[in-house]
Amino acid sequence: MNLSLIDAFRAFGAQPSNRVRGVSAIAADGSMVLNCLQAYFGHPCRGVLRYEDRLSRESADSADNKLLAQHLALARDGALPIRMVVTSLANDKRGAGGRCFHVRPDLTGKVVEFDGDHFIIDFTRREQSRVAAVSSRRA
Repeated sequence: MNLSLIDAFRAFGAQPSNRVRGVSAIAADGSMVLNCLQAYFGHPCRGVLRYEDRLSRESADSADNKLLAQHLALARDGALPIRMVVTSLANDKRGAGGRCFHVRPDLTGKVVEFDGDHFIIDFTRREQSRVAAVSSRRA
């Protein structure tokens, strides 16, 4: 489903700071919502969708970039769950491009690495996360 950026964030109970270029927000439930670009996803192992990027890819003076750095630090230090909004480029029949947004409510992420610039978020399916948590409690 193609949503607006605002509607995609709203699906997780959040509002982006910038309605055109919003990158992150903290939702009402305390989770972090991250606007991910499709090109930065990878699959390091089965059942894991990895998002890897650098803050330095964008202007360091950008208010959205500074807010993303704060949100990543909060998510890392507070072990906040991360919810995914995906941005992809769409081409219509005339070759004109635009941005499409969709959400992945079935995936929940966690910060694996954040050094102030480079960050890695691993997303797994919610049921896989629950099984891993139950297994670790039993052990």
